[in-house]
Formats: sequence, C-alpha cells, structure tokens
Amino acid sequence: MKIKIIGLGKMGLNLVNNLVSHQHEVACFDINETAREEAKELGAVAATTLEELFAMNQDETSIYWLMLPSGPITEEMIKTCRDNLKANDILIDGGNSKFADSIHHYHFLKEKDIHFLDVGTSGGMSGARNGACMMVGGDKVIFDLIETLFADLCVENGYLYCGEAGSGHYLKMVHNGIEYGMMQAIGEGFNLLHHSRYDYDLEQVARVFNNGSVVRSWLMELTENALRENPTMEGISGQVPSSGEGKWTVEEMLELGQSAPVITQSLLTRYASMDTEKYGEKVIASLRNQFGGHAIPKDK
Repeated sequence: MKIKIIGLGKMGLNLVNNLVSHQHEVACFDINETAREEAKELGAVAATTLEELFAMNQDETSIYWLMLPSGPITEEMIKTCRDNLKANDILIDGGNSKFADSIHHYHFLKEKDIHFLDVGTSGGMSGARNGACMMVGGDKVIFDLIETLFADLCVENGYLYCGEAGSGHYLKMVHNGIEYGMMQAIGEGFNLLHHSRYDYDLEQVARVFNNGSVVRSWLMELTENALRENPTMEGISGQVPSSGEGKWTVEEMLELGQSAPVITQSLLTRYASMDTEKYGEKVIASLRNQFGGHAIPKDK
C-alpha cells in the first residue's frame, strides 16, 4: 500500500521503518529536517512541505497516518487535513488522542466524505519498529479495506477492530490506566526491596521475577534493563510525568460510577511526584508544630 505518514518522532520513524520493511510505499512529512533525512535513509520519500505531501498521488485514494502528540497539535493537523484531503481518502490517528476527540474528528471529517480511524498504539518504539499492538475504531468497512496494513505492522494476534469511532482510543486509554497501576506496583515493590534489611541485587531480582514467576512481563524485562544501566537510579529526579491517559481513565471511571482505586492512586502518586515545592506537606508539618510542639524539619 501507499501510506503517507505525518509526524516523524520516535514512534513515527519506527513506524516508517516497519512499513518500508513490509514493502509498503511510504511518503512522509515532519517539520524537523533531520527527521525527514532519517526517513529518507530508511527508504521513504520525505516531502519538504505538507503541501507537497498532499499533492502526491492526487489521482488515487490516499491513506494518511498521523503520529503526533495528542491535543492541539493533532487537532490543528486534522483541520489542515480536512481542508486538503479528497473525498474517500482515509485518515488514521495513531497517537494517544482522547476518545471523545476522536468521535468528534470522525464526524468532522465525515462532513467532507473523508474516512477516519482512531488507532490506539502500544508496544513503544520497539513495537512500532518490530511489531506493535493496535486497537482500531471507526467504520468496519474501512478497517476491512486496509486490514492487511495492521497485519503487517503488528505482532501475531496484535490488532483488534474494536467498533465504532472512538472505541480504539478508548481501549488504549484504559490500557494505559492499567499500565499506570502495573508500573506503580513494580516501583513500590522495588523501593521496598531497596530499603530492606537484605542486600539484594535488584537487577537479578528483576531477572528472576521475569522467568517463570506470576509477575513476569515486558515491564519487568524493562525493569531489569533499567537496573542494569543504572542500579542506583543516580541522576534521576523521581518526578513521573503524566501524559493524560491515566487522568482520562479516572475521569471515565467517575462518569460511569465505577471503582478503580489502583489506577487512581497511581495517577495521584505521579501528580505528587511533580510537586517539588511540597507546600501542602509544609503546612502539615507546621500544623504538627502548632498543636503538638513537634519540630519542623528544615530545608537542607
């Protein structure tokens, strides 16, 4: 197939590499010239402007794949695509957009007879290159039309048509909420081992956990890799950013009146890690001093 990729970050470039290795014809664009040059080295055609990309193969139905950060950047690009794509072109959002935005984008593009698929993409950079996991929402007839594309990009049994517009990104949202909780549990467990009375080699602990144990997983494999590279975690601040999907998962939990305490607590822990001022904790320390005369620890 002929695929046009917009967005050549770490995921986008690896996706280009995957597509080219499966004999797809790839044209692409990114504002970063270095990324465009890397894509050309991989065997893709790199347009120097969006206008040039849109002009390619105008006599054919085109498939566009966005691999951009969620939010305003994706929103603006979809508006630009709506103004430039032809009727019956297919636009895929493979980023981590909010499912409600994807529902809106589906209807927004349908007004001009442009087809839209929302694709939740998991597996990280290595997955984008060597075989990803993808969750697809949108019209079934469009999915069926290009299903071989997902079969090429994904590991065996690694893609799923989820249903109507938004369902792909909804599933990826919940997937990432689960991921938050799993990473939090691993972090807490290894923190306890780090402070324990025993002198564990934590890299080897991760290795043995990942061979035959109930908690074996790719995340545990990555834990082993991280501990091999930096056993003391030296130079790492301990701040854990949140990119949005965990928050959306918790919001949906509240909207549905359901319970997801592990995911919620993992999100709150991330928020707490970003608070370097610790103003609330300072208030608590001051209150202990006020009612009980407890000493107030001073900044070092």
